[in-house]
Amino acid sequence: MEVLVEKLQQAFQLTSDLVEGLEASQLSLGLGELPSNRIGEQLWCVVGARESYFKAIQKSEWAGFNCSLINVASKPEIIERLQLTQSDIIAFLSGKTLSDKQVDLVIDLLTHEIQHHGQLIRYLYGNGIKFPKSWRQKYSL
Repeated sequence: MEVLVEKLQQAFQLTSDLVEGLEASQLSLGLGELPSNRIGEQLWCVVGARESYFKAIQKSEWAGFNCSLINVASKPEIIERLQLTQSDIIAFLSGKTLSDKQVDLVIDLLTHEIQHHGQLIRYLYGNGIKFPKSWRQKYSL
């Protein structure tokens, strides 16, 4: 469990590093003519998944998707939600023994976070945005 929490914490930190390096105006960027939402909307999904999976992990069952992030164009609000969800989840998981169902939900959360990293890589490439050092090192960008 300790390794899983460490991997989750690393993924969360990578997401934070990316957002902190973005300019607020970049949150409204999409992928040109390609069907896509906006960077801020990708982050809305990240926050919502963290909140929803956290609730599911606590209850040992899926309880639906909800997201408290209101303004997907507000960098301060996104950073606040990312920090809060990271600290809540890591504090809850640290030192706990989880059921197999809970571990499965933690793995689903980690998978979801990393899947968004892949999507966000496309957004940054597509918009000529520089990657943070942590992303260049982790993903060989």
